[in-house]
Amino acid sequence: MNSPEYPPEVQERAKSIRLLILDVDGVLTDGRLYFDAKGEALKVFHVRDGHGIKMLQRAGIEVAFLSGRRSDAAYHRARELEISRFHEGLRDKVAVMEEIMAAMNIDAAAVAAVGDELVDLPHMRRAGLAVAVADAAPEVRAAAHWVTTLPGGRGAVREVCDLLLKAQGKWEGMVSRWLGD
Repeated sequence: MNSPEYPPEVQERAKSIRLLILDVDGVLTDGRLYFDAKGEALKVFHVRDGHGIKMLQRAGIEVAFLSGRRSDAAYHRARELEISRFHEGLRDKVAVMEEIMAAMNIDAAAVAAVGDELVDLPHMRRAGLAVAVADAAPEVRAAAHWVTTLPGGRGAVREVCDLLLKAQGKWEGMVSRWLGD
């Protein structure tokens, strides 16, 4: 069943996704960094993004966090969401993406990657479905197959999760338990 809110090419690409790769800063967060008195970076994560991730996991789609920065906050968020593929302090996200694809025995067409900044372009270009958050750098938006309507850290990841579930025909089954259908 096609959803009219997504371009047909995006829906077609989304049908085969088995792995969603998410950048952290600027995608799962709004990109701002808060530092406490001890110098610890604090980050804000959107609860709806987390719920979308949990729905994807229940639907059998793996989720990985790939971040260029190291962050205790991101580590704890990944643990809370039971993300086993959490990689931080990366200089080469493509190499890690390739390792995950090999471990899962999938090719790039089965990978969706969400980014916001220039450093995300290499692995986004490698993915079968490249998504930019609404407030991504212009070059990132231009390289994406699809751009969310919401900015990073403000529900953009949930939009991607909904897209994947709808394109794969898993949306109705996933939400029926709450809608009482």
